[in-house]
Amino acid sequence: MASPNLSLSVADCPLIQVEAWDETLRQFESSLSAALGTRFPASVGETVRHKNLLVIRIAPRRLWLALDDGTQAPSLAIDPDLGCSVCLGEGRVRFSLAGADIASVLSTCIAVDWHAPTTAPGRAVQTSFHHVPVLLLRTGETSCDLVAPRSFARSLQDWLADS
Repeated sequence: MASPNLSLSVADCPLIQVEAWDETLRQFESSLSAALGTRFPASVGETVRHKNLLVIRIAPRRLWLALDDGTQAPSLAIDPDLGCSVCLGEGRVRFSLAGADIASVLSTCIAVDWHAPTTAPGRAVQTSFHHVPVLLLRTGETSCDLVAPRSFARSLQDWLADS
């Protein structure tokens, strides 16, 4: 618990990055979408939830597949002529924050406008926390997840707890 008005929990973040090569995006997405049984977000920052999987468009050709903790990773047969995949979960943790003070606490450490359309619930924004890259996943009106490098997790957790 970070404060009476902000709760904090930390968990592993099973995460797979998939990326299409130049000129193969349409075919790559069609193949992968069929394999996973879900559509993909159309633009950077959009997310799509399917069962225990959150698909996040990080860049025009790059997607992150974030699995709920404890969920088995889907088997991905990526055609190497279309793109690639890499597991990022070993190096990331997910901080879940919730509470009435969330916007004021986050405004002291990251450059994100909590009330902008680009950070509406269901959206993702890449930003930095004291010069370290983090992904903010807005999960609700007063809640979000931060996906951060595991090597920075202790500092981030201490800072949030002290807030």
